[in-house]
Amino acid sequence: MNNRDIVRALSQVARPHGQALAIGSLLLCLESAVMLSLPFVGGKIAESFLSAGAAAVSARWLLIAAFVLLTLQATLRFVTENVLGIVATRMLASLRTRLYDHLQSLPVVFFQQRKQGDLLSVVMYDVSVVSAYLSGTLTTVLTQVITLAGAMLLMWRIDPRMTALALAVIPLFYLLLKVFGRRLRPLAVAESDAYAETFAVLDENVTMMPAIKSFTREMFESDRYAQASNRLLALELKQQRIQSALGPGTQWLASLGILGVLWLAQDKVGAGTLSAGGLVAFLLYSATLTRPVSSMADFYGRTQHARAALARVMEVLNAAPEAVAGVTMPALIAPRGSIEFQHVSFAYPGREPVLTNFNLRVEGGETVAITGENGSGKSTLVHLLMRLHTPSSGSIRIDGVDISQVDLSSLRSQIALVPQFTLLFNGTVYDNIAYGRLGATAGEVAAAATLAQADGFIRALPQGYETIIGDQGVRLSGGQRQRIALARALLKDAPILIFDEATAMFDPEGERDLLAACAPVLKGRTVLLITHRPASLALADRVVQMVPAPRASHDSP
Repeated sequence: MNNRDIVRALSQVARPHGQALAIGSLLLCLESAVMLSLPFVGGKIAESFLSAGAAAVSARWLLIAAFVLLTLQATLRFVTENVLGIVATRMLASLRTRLYDHLQSLPVVFFQQRKQGDLLSVVMYDVSVVSAYLSGTLTTVLTQVITLAGAMLLMWRIDPRMTALALAVIPLFYLLLKVFGRRLRPLAVAESDAYAETFAVLDENVTMMPAIKSFTREMFESDRYAQASNRLLALELKQQRIQSALGPGTQWLASLGILGVLWLAQDKVGAGTLSAGGLVAFLLYSATLTRPVSSMADFYGRTQHARAALARVMEVLNAAPEAVAGVTMPALIAPRGSIEFQHVSFAYPGREPVLTNFNLRVEGGETVAITGENGSGKSTLVHLLMRLHTPSSGSIRIDGVDISQVDLSSLRSQIALVPQFTLLFNGTVYDNIAYGRLGATAGEVAAAATLAQADGFIRALPQGYETIIGDQGVRLSGGQRQRIALARALLKDAPILIFDEATAMFDPEGERDLLAACAPVLKGRTVLLITHRPASLALADRVVQMVPAPRASHDSP
């Protein structure tokens, strides 16, 4: 990302919280103004202590003024940190929600091309880096500039020559920043990527834990995670070394400036051209000056870190969603269910075509079994019908309407799918089934479970329908998980039903009982049965045999 893209992206993220950020920045500016008043009062206090007689009385009032200013500064700091802390928390929650909502709108191919752990890292880690940068680091820039300019101006009023000497080290400071910055920028990008890789390995291994244990690969995976973690550690330590050198380096340069000022001041004080109070005030302003100067080193490092995190966040936010926002398409309402694939071709990215000029018509209310060897495109038909993928060419129509020209949500609401690989979440059995139709009654959920041959084993569970089944239904057998997924699809009560190897985990007798129970439900609906099982094939009005698309030859001519 170039600087213009970064500014545009940060503005986009900060815009909803602009008012609160502006208030926090204003409070920081007020704090800077109070801070710039303290050296002046300190100089006057020094003069009063060195004076005799009635000046001692004024010293008490000056001490009272210093107390008021210090109290005001502490109060402003408390209020400012509270305001900016609230902004940071709300911004983080808002940005995470926005990022999650956008992730849900992206096509399936986006997730197939990325590691799940990488995406989780963006939502949980990179977003927090960007939020902290906006609400913490970036908001202090204006106040640091005000403090820097104010201290320089007030020092100049006290003595221009000493001010010029003190400021002579600033170009050296920025040269130091440039030298270290060349190493910080690529390091920040590498550290962000290494964090995502470590997170991805952890996420993948937690999901694959049964396979890790069954193949006794604990040591192998432990080494793999340790390698990823050590790569991240090495980068963090390298960044820490640079940051550790940068801070003392800037302080050393600032100290040189102060020593030069003292060297020049001794002659001025001796000659009477600079009062002791003026010298004290000048030194206090010099100390104040070191704060914004040294903070620029930290600001530069944090900017490079946030830049890498922001690039990853914006990569997700800039990804094109399935349905274009603001584009209204007609809804597909209560279709009869006739389906037609017209000259459809499709290839997954980087692979040979799965379908080439494919044609198929299914009449409304017809049950069609689709069979064929692996790779022939059976499940791909389902993904295309639900617009999880888009055909390379050709069209798909329901009741004569091109599905690419209808509202996506309305299309998918008319199709109930039992996938080949069951997808369940960590909740109760009831909640997993009721997910098929929010607002369904307990009786409707139980009826769908009965049709799916699931009611019996569900009621035998420790808490029946309220039993927690674990991530992906890990506390259930494969057949039980498939029955719950089937019950969820039946509860949806959609005019088009798709069974993608839905009875693969059933024994022959259970499959026959299921199909017999489902027969009344299937009547009047369009049903696609992707299966090799004889019992399911017997239920179909006709069987479609698919063959793999012809592969392009890669032989040399």
